[in-house]
Order: sequence, then structure tokens, then C-alpha cells
Amino acid sequence: EKAKLLRSQPAQIVEPKGLLYVQQREFAVTTPKDGSVSILGSDDATTCHIVVLRHTGSGATCLTHCDGSDTEAEVSLIMSSVKSFSNTTGYGRLEVHLVGGFNDDRQLSQKLTNQLLRAFDLQPDDVHLVTFCVTELNDREEKDIHFPIIYGIAVNVKTAEIFPATFPEKGPDEDLRSARVLTGATLTNIYDAKMEQLHIGPYFWRPFPHVDFWLEQDDEQILQNLSTSPLAEPPHFVSHIRSTLAFLKEHPFPSRSLFPDRKPRIYKKNEEGLWEQVCSDKI
Repeated sequence: EKAKLLRSQPAQIVEPKGLLYVQQREFAVTTPKDGSVSILGSDDATTCHIVVLRHTGSGATCLTHCDGSDTEAEVSLIMSSVKSFSNTTGYGRLEVHLVGGFNDDRQLSQKLTNQLLRAFDLQPDDVHLVTFCVTELNDREEKDIHFPIIYGIAVNVKTAEIFPATFPEKGPDEDLRSARVLTGATLTNIYDAKMEQLHIGPYFWRPFPHVDFWLEQDDEQILQNLSTSPLAEPPHFVSHIRSTLAFLKEHPFPSRSLFPDRKPRIYKKNEEGLWEQVCSDKI
């Protein structure tokens, strides 16, 4: 019933004000007391799943975008992050919302759904599954081709409302953050809720293999080889991958060009509610 209700809502466009956008293999956790961030969101999930974990007592809310790279470790990580903001002995309970995936040919969505259910089941704490809109419950068919119905969701940290969403702005450092995923990094926390700061990096990778070869390929080749579900990707998938590859070509050694001082790039919301970089010498 909950999945049906969620699927029936049109995707809302979420403007950057007050938004913290979470990319693949990132997570962020905050509470209703946060003066900078009121919405956590992520989209462009095809076979990936977006997970929202919330403690109803403290209101501590975590959103992550999982792709099945190391599901058990990821679930433990987001569990401990939410519990660190919550006095779980008091009132309230842990609730989880799973959204994303579809009936893809390779059954990657189904595998990820199973991994997530198992990982939450293995937790010592009770976790209540409240929204389950994944794989076959998030699938639509058009001319024998399957697509996800919902590609992205947002959660309002203050009201706990969850709704389908798209995000015109996915910054800051969109290419840098995507480059980290393309080079195989693990799940990372990008937000310090106590300081209300977004922390990006420091990230290090080796030069991306055959980057020139990939940049020379046509759209179809990129789609077929660099997507888990070529037929169901959103229209901007290829341009996004190209832009990430170009970034990797430009920065083969991030320790030299991006993070010479080994410190993260730190952002804070300004008066307009938009991210602005904080000079590192002020920290």
C-alpha cells in the first residue's frame, strides 16, 4: 500500500536551498535541529536503491544511495551513524524506507533488495520496515522494456515526509564525487551535522585505465559498457559519465591537483541556503 501511494505521486523538483544532495556510495545524517539542511535527497537510481533510516524519537535521519558494493558494511555504518544521534533507550524506534530498482535483465535490483533486507535483519536492533518500494514494486513496462517508476526521493528532515524527487542541482563538486565512485571507492559520510558542514574528500585514486579510449567512444558504447541497465538510464547519464571521465583525465593524481594539503573541501550553507566553500585556514 505504501509503495502504491509513493508511486502515484509525481516527482517534485527540489531546489538547492536547504538541500543536501547525496550521490552514489555517500551517506549523510542529520536531525530536525539542523539549521542549514532540511532536505536530504538522491536520484539517478536505476538498479541502485536509496535507503532512508530514521529514529522516530530523536528524528535523526540518514539517507544513502546503495549500489550493492558492500551492503552489510554499509548498513552497519548507517545504523551506527543514526544511533549516534539517538538515545535508543528512550522512546521512539528505528524505521527504514527502501526505494529504487526495477525488474532489470540481470536481476541486480533483486539481488540488492535481498542483500539490504538481510543486512537489516542481521542488526541487533529492531528495525521497522515502513516503506518497501523496490524492484518489482517500482517497475513499469513499456514495449517489453522495464524501467524504474521512481528514480529519486527526498526526505524532509523536519517532517519525516518522503516523496519522489528530482534535483536540478547535485553539487557541490559533482564531478569530483562521481569520480570517486567510478574509481571504486567505498561508502563515505559527507556531512558533519554538529558543524553543519559538507566535507568532500580528501579522495585519492590511481589514473583511470583507458580514459582516452572511453572518451573517444560514442554514446551507445558508453551506455552499453558503463551502465548496469543501459535501457533504463535517465537521459543525462552519458553526458554525466563523459564529464566524470574528463575530470579523471584532468586529475590523474588527486593528491597533487585536488588535495595537496590532504584536507577535505568544506562547504557551509550561506544566507540564501546554498553551499559555499569555507576557506580551510579558518577551520
